[in-house]
Amino acid sequence: MSDPSVSITPRHIGIIMDGNGRWATMRKMRRTRGHREGIEAAKRVVLEGIRQGVEFLSLYAFSTENWRRAEEEVSFIMGLVARNLRDQYDFYRDNNVRVTHSGNLDGLPDEVRQEITTVTRETADNDAITVNLAVNYGGRDEIVRAVNRWIEGRTADHLPQIREADLHAHLDLPQMPDPDLVIRTGGEKRISNFLLWECAYAELYFSPRLWPEWTGDDLREAITDFSHRKRNFGGMR
Repeated sequence: MSDPSVSITPRHIGIIMDGNGRWATMRKMRRTRGHREGIEAAKRVVLEGIRQGVEFLSLYAFSTENWRRAEEEVSFIMGLVARNLRDQYDFYRDNNVRVTHSGNLDGLPDEVRQEITTVTRETADNDAITVNLAVNYGGRDEIVRAVNRWIEGRTADHLPQIREADLHAHLDLPQMPDPDLVIRTGGEKRISNFLLWECAYAELYFSPRLWPEWTGDDLREAITDFSHRKRNFGGMR
């Protein structure tokens, strides 16, 4: 039996970065200011993840449902994603960060799609931590796209029964391990269509702090909480 006093670092952490707009509104600022501050919080958490030995960090940046927001806010977020990917190359290089992407590239503006393609290529050899950006991502959408990928090249008359391993192999990033811990900030307690297939056995951690307020201390607290949990993946305790 493992010693519960020994800190156990999750290999893969997923974060639903909630509260950017509310953070700005509470301070009588434009919601767009909250999204800018959210990027700074993400950088703080990435650096702490490296210090803690986290291998993979998935950040829910823009969901398939976020298109329902006001057009002005959506346009700002898309531009911010593109500029941030372009402007953070020094951060990726200096901290040996690899960037990957989950989500539907086809539904993104050309500029954003191009920046994602470029940054994933340029950082492919970095190995301190893999930061997976979920942009235009929805868990249900990913599963549907995975099934459609599996169907491609097969005829309707020769469709075998799909297996769990078949579907998993056609996810956006099948080589990435499932998240051990999923964090949601901002006080809400739901997973909002985030990594539905992958987080089947993830531990959940909900924080009342709005995302722009997050620091390395918050990530350490979440990891400490995780380290005291006993995971049995459906087996007996």
